[in-house]
Amino acid sequence: MNGRDQRIYEEAAALWLALYGEPPPVRADSATMLDTIMRSLPERPYERLSSPYLRPSQIKGPRRHADS
Repeated sequence: MNGRDQRIYEEAAALWLALYGEPPPVRADSATMLDTIMRSLPERPYERLSSPYLRPSQIKGPRRHADS
């Protein structure tokens, strides 16, 4: 594991410990830990930025599906 990957793993493990109060599973890599953490979060609606200094054309958000 290179230095960057190691730092990401350490951050993910620290977040896991802070949220769940226990060390992450032994076999969990950083991607698995972060995926599990993100899935446990409640879904929130997207809130568009508002700023008197930005025109609406300068603010980008997630793309909307044609079905929505």
